[in-house]
Amino acid sequence: MNILKVDRLRFSYGEVEVLKGIDLSIERNMVLGIIGANGSGKTTFLKNISGYLTPVSGTVSVLGKNIRDYSIKERARYIGYVPQDGVYDFEFTCYDIVMMGRMPYIKRFQSETKQDRDIVKECMKATNTWHFKERSIRHLSGGERQRVYIARALAQRPKILLMDEPVSHLDIRYQIEILSLVRDLASEGLLVIVVLHDINLASEFCDEILIMKEGQMVACGSPAKVLTRDNIMSAFSVDARIIESPVSKKPYVIPYLSIR
Repeated sequence: MNILKVDRLRFSYGEVEVLKGIDLSIERNMVLGIIGANGSGKTTFLKNISGYLTPVSGTVSVLGKNIRDYSIKERARYIGYVPQDGVYDFEFTCYDIVMMGRMPYIKRFQSETKQDRDIVKECMKATNTWHFKERSIRHLSGGERQRVYIARALAQRPKILLMDEPVSHLDIRYQIEILSLVRDLASEGLLVIVVLHDINLASEFCDEILIMKEGQMVACGSPAKVLTRDNIMSAFSVDARIIESPVSKKPYVIPYLSIR
């Protein structure tokens, strides 16, 4: 059974068509990176997968069931979502933020259980945020906040983890730390779909890469298969040289000439 199946997905904001018939089928846990130029529909695609947006046509199925047929709570048990950078106006502690991930399992008017507290602690330790548990989310750096948001999503115990540009504003140390965590999560039994701007980070950390352009799929497959000069030209309108990384042996993209 497919973990995720996207069939002829179309979505529009008013009269502006953003997604133009995307097909995708994933049968195993892995890290799928999504890359593409600004405005290519990457974030909109994630939001359609999560069920936050309703497509004009086409379907998104999780474990063989249309995402629209799940209740909101059921959906939250299957899909975790990590935004680019959540903003909180209140002084929530990091522990409270991660406990929010347990809301799909807590019945109305009931308090969290020992199992909920144990799961929160486990997820915070896995993301190296347990020592932040009493600190306000507003007092953390960008990289520290991202790890807390990941812990919150993991506390949902999802089958699929969606991440929207989780490292775009972080320095290289935090980029590597977070993407290494993403790889570990996939190896432990999660399907992770992550939007990235850095093509070479996608090449290093993703099992497969989906390239988008103007709401359509340019290519999808292993980094070695899809990171070609023609595909980079098509998606980003730049020429590039593709070499082999001397360390990882993965493709390394060197853009060098704008054609616009």
